[in-house]
Amino acid sequence: MSTAREAALTVLERCRRDGAWSGQVLDRLLQSGSLDAKDAALAVQLSLGVIQNSRFLDYYIDLYCHSSKLEPKLRDLLRLGAYQILLLDKIPSHAAVDESVSLCRAAGLSRASGLANAVLRRLSEHKKDLPEIPGKGSASYLSIRYSQSAWLAEELIRQHGYDFTEAFFLACQQPSGIDLQINTLKADLKTYTDFLQQNGKAFDCPPFPINCVHLRGGNPGDLPGYEDGLFYVQDRAAAMAIELAGVRPGLKVLDACAAPGGKSFASAIRMENRGEIVSCDLHEKKLRLIESGAKRLGIGCIKTMAADASQLRSEWQNAFDLVIADVPCSGFGVMRKKPEIRMRSCEDVARLPEIQARILDNLSNYVMPGGTLLYSTCTVLRQENEAVVEGFLRTHRSFRPAEFTVGDKASSNGCYTFWPHVDGTDGFFVSKLIRGTE
Repeated sequence: MSTAREAALTVLERCRRDGAWSGQVLDRLLQSGSLDAKDAALAVQLSLGVIQNSRFLDYYIDLYCHSSKLEPKLRDLLRLGAYQILLLDKIPSHAAVDESVSLCRAAGLSRASGLANAVLRRLSEHKKDLPEIPGKGSASYLSIRYSQSAWLAEELIRQHGYDFTEAFFLACQQPSGIDLQINTLKADLKTYTDFLQQNGKAFDCPPFPINCVHLRGGNPGDLPGYEDGLFYVQDRAAAMAIELAGVRPGLKVLDACAAPGGKSFASAIRMENRGEIVSCDLHEKKLRLIESGAKRLGIGCIKTMAADASQLRSEWQNAFDLVIADVPCSGFGVMRKKPEIRMRSCEDVARLPEIQARILDNLSNYVMPGGTLLYSTCTVLRQENEAVVEGFLRTHRSFRPAEFTVGDKASSNGCYTFWPHVDGTDGFFVSKLIRGTE
């Protein structure tokens, strides 16, 4: 593998053929050392950009392609070329066409090089006067323009209206940047930001949560203070959920779906490393990630355990001051970071609320009287969020919603949804529920 474009084509093929996550494939690619830093960065940009814009690219490819059916690998290649032509400013269109035709031959598709050349040249010629996508104002238009599933566009329009949905989809096309949560067991915010300035790093400090630094991008492992455990990476919304939970020193906390460990780390830091946190996941490999992260951060109050959040453990009944239920979900709130999520099927998502409700019901048994149950997801669909909480409260009369604020915005019935175009965070839902003492 000698070029960024060959690498990107390999990533697209593996994701399509094997159902692999782009992040995992890219990590393996970058760790292999087969590309220099510049080509590696381009390979990441190309592969993620194509996945993020696949339906938009397909619309214009099909508009200028006379073949009724394209084999999958050729479509991947055409998407790569079309992405460079239509959505990247720094690559000249003629170079994108020429490189794509060369890649066509190198990828064993010489027979299709003429077709690739013709389609991409037409896209290049019409780059500044592309025909409008039809149906503006409809779910179909949003689906093509922002490369989203039509059913998701329809559902979000039904729940929030057209303009709100378009603003959300537009935000999901933008880079998310990196949020660093400062490990105040080792450094305060000013000490670390001074450290960043000394190392020439550009950053800003968002209004919430406390002790957070936002960077436009980069590799966290290359940032100053990483090896010393001065920070961990966690989106602002997820970190804010722990802040809203009112974590304090001396609590006993259960993080029931803990991997990769961000909420456990946030809790431990706010507890000043005093108390007990039980961090659970089904898989031992993920538990090792939590353990290594805790070691780097100098956290000693976390105990990991393999456990199924949907299965009752009688020894945990009424045992925890705080139970964190960050349940499996559709993940539509993190499409900026995992673009392939946008193509999840309606049928796949429809199965999730029952699972989420079952986990929430089980975990409620572990909350001691007066304790807190924190329900969260990284999605924005009402059926996985408010509807699950409402169903839970109807059958669990001992729990009540606790109202809170995020900046100048108030929760509703103890629930709040973070949106990238409103809050500048991932899409994320949190509900704070208190168990009564009687």
